[in-house]
Amino acid sequence: MVPNSTKEYSKLAKLYDTLMGDVDYESWADYIDEIMQTHHKDPIDVMEAACGTGSVLLSLAELECYRLTGTDKSAEMIEVAKQKVEESEYQIKLEPFSFRDLPYRNAFDCVYSVFDSVNYLHSEEELITSLETIRKTLKPNGLFIFDFSTPKNSLQSVDHLNEAEGESGTLRYFRKSWFTPADKIHVNEFEIEELDLSTKKVISSWTETHRQRAYTLSEMLSILDQTSYHLVAKYDGFDLIEADENSARVTIVLRCQKTQ
Repeated sequence: MVPNSTKEYSKLAKLYDTLMGDVDYESWADYIDEIMQTHHKDPIDVMEAACGTGSVLLSLAELECYRLTGTDKSAEMIEVAKQKVEESEYQIKLEPFSFRDLPYRNAFDCVYSVFDSVNYLHSEEELITSLETIRKTLKPNGLFIFDFSTPKNSLQSVDHLNEAEGESGTLRYFRKSWFTPADKIHVNEFEIEELDLSTKKVISSWTETHRQRAYTLSEMLSILDQTSYHLVAKYDGFDLIEADENSARVTIVLRCQKTQ
């Protein structure tokens, strides 16, 4: 059976929580909370851009101090997130918007985006356009917090990510992962199969290919210099210590200072 190609985070949406089963979302939410509380005097209205299936949002909701909104360009991921929110005790608004088509204006004290979502933006132009769109959603002095993966992170993780597999319900996935340092593109290719559970035969199969551009810190800082944000901080990993060119993952904190 020849698998059908499908768009990013469509068929994978129902497998995403299995794929990310080893991620400590509570600690990640605590880290975002710490950054917001450190750099904003009174953050209330908060949006996660590229929220996926809503796991960080739900962990932040447990703190009971934010009004939360989540957006993601994948309608399938948003549907999974809505199911999880409905099963919880929390109120979180969820909408299928990408970085570039956010309709909000002057709405949020803080916007954040985690787990390499910005790495799906492959060019300087895409990044600047998305950053400026997000800036328009912020109230004056609002924060945009995002992390990105560097080439070092890809080189360290590619062997671990390659040839991984998992399953949930009637679906299972096989992942191949590779990184080409010359163009700094990290590819994760997923073969996804739907099974007849009674016979274990494959009913349907799809391929999802995810391409992410790894940025060095200097490349990202050069891009940020072309925006109207003020750089507040650049942190290494999950600590409030300064990132440098040896950092595998960098978290950036930007402030919107211009009146919208």
